[in-house]
Amino acid sequence: MTNVTTLAAKSRESVGKGTARALRRQEEVPAVIYGDKTPPVTISITYKELLNYVNKAAFHTTLFDIELNGKKHRVLPRDVQFHPVTDRPLHVDFLRVSANTKVRVYVPVVFSNMDKCPGIKRGGTLNIVHHEIEVQCSPSNIPEKFEIDLEGYAIGEAVHLGAITLPKDVTYTSKETDYTIAAIAVPSALRGSVEAETAAAAPAADAKGGKAPAGKAPAGKAAPAAAKPAAKK
Repeated sequence: MTNVTTLAAKSRESVGKGTARALRRQEEVPAVIYGDKTPPVTISITYKELLNYVNKAAFHTTLFDIELNGKKHRVLPRDVQFHPVTDRPLHVDFLRVSANTKVRVYVPVVFSNMDKCPGIKRGGTLNIVHHEIEVQCSPSNIPEKFEIDLEGYAIGEAVHLGAITLPKDVTYTSKETDYTIAAIAVPSALRGSVEAETAAAAPAADAKGGKAPAGKAPAGKAAPAAAKPAAKK
């Protein structure tokens, strides 16, 4: 069950740029609650209280109960407008949700046991391709994060989507079933030695798989006879 955070709000009757600027001067952030086939509700939230959550990675996957005039609105943050210079939140959109709502959310990906990762210990670097994964689920089943254990990953190996175990009733929105999330990148200083090791390991892998090295016939079969030169006339 997803935890729900309570957030206090005030009603605002008037809207517009002038009203929004006045609210911000009073350390209030304009916001709106919409969705669930219900008319939108315009509100404001104190800047200080909102700042406790808005800059966290899990903000958009956090369920809130917004307390407004003695009533609670169960919502999920959908969009935040920030000031282009100060990064101060200027406006927040909240989606009203219910038990039957299905939402699409981006869940952050975190990596553990980096100190036990053979590839990183050898000098490789973690190259993250996707910091978040989009999933669809009910609001009560939103995962807080996806944790991937890097123990056992060698240098040059990739971490695929299959490394994640989805909770019940949570599905991916992408049609790709096993794309790369991250990789243990090979630094240029080690690239030559890693390529040499890979090349050296290839014949051994072929032998185990029953493949004969180039130029040699498989065991139990005679090598084809060399073609005879044409007779001179």
